[in-house]
Amino acid sequence: MTRYPQENIKPYNTEESKAKQVEEMFDNIAPSYDNLNHLLSLGIDKSWRKKAIHCLKPFHPQRMMDVATGTGDFAIQACRTLQPQALIGIDISEGMMNVGREKVKAAGLDKQVSFAKEDCTCLSFPDNSFDAITVAFGIRNFEDLDKGLKEMYRVLVPGGHLVILELSEPESFPMKQLYAIYSKMVIPTLGKLLSKDRSAYTYLPQSIKAFPQGEVMQGIIRKAGFSQVQFRRLTLGICTLYFATK
Repeated sequence: MTRYPQENIKPYNTEESKAKQVEEMFDNIAPSYDNLNHLLSLGIDKSWRKKAIHCLKPFHPQRMMDVATGTGDFAIQACRTLQPQALIGIDISEGMMNVGREKVKAAGLDKQVSFAKEDCTCLSFPDNSFDAITVAFGIRNFEDLDKGLKEMYRVLVPGGHLVILELSEPESFPMKQLYAIYSKMVIPTLGKLLSKDRSAYTYLPQSIKAFPQGEVMQGIIRKAGFSQVQFRRLTLGICTLYFATK
């Protein structure tokens, strides 16, 4: 069984499993997550989500799942743009999804968007359940990347699409050097001040650094069974968009 470096990086460095610690971390930071997330990305995360959703526009998916949905930002944006019949957001953190449920209700989308607590490495849905699956900024938190990808492959219909957005490390000067300073100093400091959980925002840059990127991640997605796997780097490499077909 392949182990990837980020699977060994945990928020609190205790004996508990990564999944349990990630659940605890997101429950802790749920109240401040949205504001801090937009602040740390300088609001650019909204344009990244638009680009990811745009990939699915030609296919008009009707049954969608948003994995690691968190507070539902991506689910809400996807529902407004793509107008599927139903979109379910899944996550291991009830704290994050409770924030998402309130946002969905306020947006008047609670007839289309629902939430469920699920383990992404062992989904409860039958084979061939969804036309499209999205994962925005959550796949590096998977305890078992291969299992998670295989489960998403299983529940997609043949010809269905997977869209992944994930933070990544820039490779070129000067963005590489600027990002290194930002991730080591600014992210943990702001995280501690605004979320009261420094560990969460120390874990964030560490997990990004350890996560497989570009061609390596492309190969891992292919290994799970997906075909036509493409990727492109956004905003000088701070984020990477992956698009794959079952």
